[in-house]
Amino acid sequence: MAAPDFVHLHVHSEYSLLDGANRIGDLVKACNDDGQGALALTDHGNMFGAIELYQKCTAGGITPIIGCEVYIAKTSRLTPHNRSDNRYHHLTLLARNETGYRNLLKLASRAYLEGYSRRPRIDKQLLSEFAPGITCLSGCLGGEINQAFVRGDEAEAERVAVEFRDLFGPEHFWLELQRNGIEIQDKANEAMHRMHQRTGIPIIATNDIHYLRAEDCAAQDVLLCINTGAKKADEKRFRFDTDSLFFRTREEMGHMFRDMPESLKATMDVADQVDLKLEFGTYHVPVFHPDDGRTPEQLFDELCEAGIRERYGADHSGARERLAHERKVIVEMGFISYFLIVWDLIKWARDHGIPVGPGRGSAAGSIVSYALDITRVDPLKYDLLFERFLNSARSSMPDIDIDFCKEGRERVLQYTRDRYGAENVAQIVTFGTMASRTVIRDVGRVLDVPLKDVDRI
Repeated sequence: MAAPDFVHLHVHSEYSLLDGANRIGDLVKACNDDGQGALALTDHGNMFGAIELYQKCTAGGITPIIGCEVYIAKTSRLTPHNRSDNRYHHLTLLARNETGYRNLLKLASRAYLEGYSRRPRIDKQLLSEFAPGITCLSGCLGGEINQAFVRGDEAEAERVAVEFRDLFGPEHFWLELQRNGIEIQDKANEAMHRMHQRTGIPIIATNDIHYLRAEDCAAQDVLLCINTGAKKADEKRFRFDTDSLFFRTREEMGHMFRDMPESLKATMDVADQVDLKLEFGTYHVPVFHPDDGRTPEQLFDELCEAGIRERYGADHSGARERLAHERKVIVEMGFISYFLIVWDLIKWARDHGIPVGPGRGSAAGSIVSYALDITRVDPLKYDLLFERFLNSARSSMPDIDIDFCKEGRERVLQYTRDRYGAENVAQIVTFGTMASRTVIRDVGRVLDVPLKDVDRI
């Protein structure tokens, strides 16, 4: 019997942060090896892996399905409440198109900004606001519908299912079935199937992937111990109650759901709905608006002229030749507003007594940066190259490293929010990966390996 068409729609990667043990590249290879034409990524509460998934799937000829397993706070109906309440359910969300992708981004961001309390949370009010373009699966055993089944309250489960169906639309909501060997899950599945027969809400098969191969379960268990600070031998520690959360092949999924082939076909229906194209290589630089009605170009030219006169005098031919060259490149590349925004932030900081560094890196090679008082190093005196900073033959954003004193840095950030709008200001997240030496020590602790043996390893 031929393996059925099927794609995985509930998948965790290493971006689930010490809960998932999958590298995205390995997942894409597994899809190709098994002839699966699409792959979803639904990391816990975040979309950190979305771009990597999109690029690696696209390069591998696989349809990327960007998603998120959100934490949705417990609430009744679509009523406001404290989003940082620690109680929550799981819900699987997938972007069908650009609208859905942008709505998922908004949900994930609001979850961290408004709902973070050990977990980034949203609520149903937010969900209703950003539902367009999103496909919803009812979630794992931690989902609200399954939790109602576990309590034996099928009426409540059906009420919630109808609520989600009405919110996302009957073509975009699916009852998620998982067969992972957990007894409670099996009972919930039976109740889910009964509700499917009563309501006509379609069912869909997933496997809640946390690691790639069956034998990786042991490594995943150690990863959970590192995450929770537990030791493997601890009897009461958190652990998964199953060893089946790996990347199953189409044949394996077909055998597991042989009595419900429609739940496998449903995964293809979801994948067929996805039409998401992301554009790369185009910069979206904000426009600086001078307060006095001048154009950005007029202000830029006036500031550069004043700066050159102050630093080199009126008749320095070398400085003016260099300024003309740099201005031409900056205008051609569309970065006038970029320079004015940086100038504005540095000027505000100095005007308010916040020390700012003299400039470092390749930006010190720009006479425009020097004229605008962004940097305080003379590029002509030290024969510094502008082309290391900006080059019309290389399409890349300018990179100006600015050192604001830590005593006033938050004031500069607040000024930036006030001047340009908080919705337009973000701080960059940094991922700390686990280096080999650190991993060996962590694993040694989890497995109770004596420290002297860990040091020797």
